[in-house]
Amino acid sequence: MKRGDLKLDRYRFTVRPVTAEEGTGCLIEFPDVPLCMSDGATVEEAIASGRDALIRLRIPRTVHARFTNRARPEGVSLNTLVTAMIAEGLGKRKAS
Repeated sequence: MKRGDLKLDRYRFTVRPVTAEEGTGCLIEFPDVPLCMSDGATVEEAIASGRDALIRLRIPRTVHARFTNRARPEGVSLNTLVTAMIAEGLGKRKAS
């Protein structure tokens, strides 16, 4: 999958300087993707690193297989299925 296929510019993000306790540089966070964050020495580096973080998701092989088996009959990619499930979960969480 190419980077452009993900439409990364559609993800909202915030960039802030890291605190003295955290180190140096800038931290990028994505409010719509909990726990997805990255950093860099500059704002530009943090954004580039953050985009890479959006692309990577590590899950156990058994979970990956279950997602793949569910995505196939629905006719969607694994990434589309996972994104939809995350969005659905966030919606339920917000409603409670």
